[in-house]
Amino acid sequence: MEKDDEKSSIQSTTNPSEWNGRTIEIDDAGTGDLVGDAFIGFRDTENGRIIFQSVHVGLYNEENKDDNRPEKHILKVVMKALRTLNYSKGDRILLCRGNCFDLVRNYFDEHNIYYEPAIIDGELQDAVEGRFVNHLRKLGVYSKNLSKESGIQRYFILFDWVCRDFPNRERFVKTGFPSWKRKWRKIAMKRYTKYHQTKSPGINKIKRRANEIYRLMVENPKSLRKVLTQN
Repeated sequence: MEKDDEKSSIQSTTNPSEWNGRTIEIDDAGTGDLVGDAFIGFRDTENGRIIFQSVHVGLYNEENKDDNRPEKHILKVVMKALRTLNYSKGDRILLCRGNCFDLVRNYFDEHNIYYEPAIIDGELQDAVEGRFVNHLRKLGVYSKNLSKESGIQRYFILFDWVCRDFPNRERFVKTGFPSWKRKWRKIAMKRYTKYHQTKSPGINKIKRRANEIYRLMVENPKSLRKVLTQN
């Protein structure tokens, strides 16, 4: 079986071309998001079965990212999932066009595994994005605006979440993204400081009030009763 040399025909899973055999769809979620693990989803269109493989956020730190560790791991889990789905040479693979699958495409070409580049819509996209969002919820991202739709809005929801507790949440960041070290990490640190400076006047007021009550307890209990009655 031969693919178009230029891959000029991009399949859409909304209305894919007919195929005399089974089709396996492959899509990703979270590979370009700031926070959390990434997930690779697989759908057997013959029976509707969907399975997932995860890519740990640690693979996206600066040291591992430079060594293409995420892409190497993705290739590994793709081959594992295809074995789980009992892939055979007569099957068609519809593969998302994302850069995270570059090594997968190279491997498929080298081993004569037939695939077609595709825009993954519908059931698999919804499922794998849902898996990623559930993962974020478990990390503690409770924003009601967090959705399955990737993009700039989700990026800033996650960025703001990191900023609010930067020392404890940076470990969930894909720190190997060049823009994190170059720009966003510094902004996150400044916003963390700003958030806590904003809170501190209220905390200081509570401390001052507590000290005042303690002083009155020691020096003038009658005055203390009067102060507590007035509040």
